[in-house]
Amino acid sequence: MPLGTVAAMGWIVAAVAASAAVLTQTNASAPRPQTIWSHAHTSIAAFAQDGSTVAWLSPSARGCNTVHLRSLANGVEVLLPSQKARNVTCRFARAQTEPVNLALAGTHLLWTLPQQKPLPLDYLLGASVGDTIERRFQEIAHTPRGVGQWLGGVAGSGGTLTYAVTAVDYEDEAACLARTGPCTLVKSGGGVYRVHGRIPVHVPDTEPAVEVATSGTTIAYVPTTEIAKNGRPRAGADLPVTIVDANTGQQFAAVVPQGVPTAIALSAHVLATLEQTPLGLRLAWYRAQTGQPLGSVPVPRSTAPSLTASDRLIVFRVGRSIRTVDVASHQVRTLVRAAARPVGLSFVASWLRWAENIRTSARIRALYVSGRG
Repeated sequence: MPLGTVAAMGWIVAAVAASAAVLTQTNASAPRPQTIWSHAHTSIAAFAQDGSTVAWLSPSARGCNTVHLRSLANGVEVLLPSQKARNVTCRFARAQTEPVNLALAGTHLLWTLPQQKPLPLDYLLGASVGDTIERRFQEIAHTPRGVGQWLGGVAGSGGTLTYAVTAVDYEDEAACLARTGPCTLVKSGGGVYRVHGRIPVHVPDTEPAVEVATSGTTIAYVPTTEIAKNGRPRAGADLPVTIVDANTGQQFAAVVPQGVPTAIALSAHVLATLEQTPLGLRLAWYRAQTGQPLGSVPVPRSTAPSLTASDRLIVFRVGRSIRTVDVASHQVRTLVRAAARPVGLSFVASWLRWAENIRTSARIRALYVSGRG
């Protein structure tokens, strides 16, 4: 065999070995999660954390749905919203198939409750420790044909609570109603909003969006690229993921993904994206200040469209398997296999926390993740 061929084969073997090393998932010396809260005869529909404070929404078939806010520093727990006033949350009958969103920033909370009949909508609600009465910020509703507003997600961190909306309308409503033209749906407005006290404020110059993430006073969002036939807004690979100041809307960076972003997470210096590419699903990360690509790894196609990240690690989920990617080394590691599908997986200050529903009980789990890889 010619020496050139031998060298080439050696290079290929080395490359394959290096790739395998990056993608190796090991359970050696796996840390063990601890239960920090549990309760029988209950369930958790949504979970969030910010610093040493956690929050979760517990639905009730007979009583009153409640949002719990608990300090892990001293164990003090507050139930929201105040039941002294009539509120949507308490009486809401949630369909088990519809997702509930929850965002936490300090002691301020934002949550959504989905309704399908008589009109598809998401109630956008909120409260805080200092203002416990439920605030109905918006009813984000659309017709069964898709005309109206669509929720693009909620997020919270530090002092920033934010949500995204896309407005959809007919390109030519008159022609559609007269049946002289197609009933093409297009995006007609929307943007990213932050909650200021009890008032939602449009973040200047932001576009309609399908995903949103926060870190301190910084917001990242995935712009709406196209509208499906049923009116649902969709992301695409044509528009960049944008990172802006939450107060002024000033753009810091524009990240150009290689595929369609299906989930994002933002830390102080890293933007993580889950991207659907023609070759499969990949997890990528970028420098938040500039948009510069920093790395990527392929992930299983069954990876859940949900990410959480720090500057050091990106956390994702495949079924009940919770895994991390090291930003510096690109090493993928399986941390733990949860006892049930994790709810609201969240990674803050080296603490990974999530909720689990096991038969008729619920619990919150915590795992300290130190070191690299």
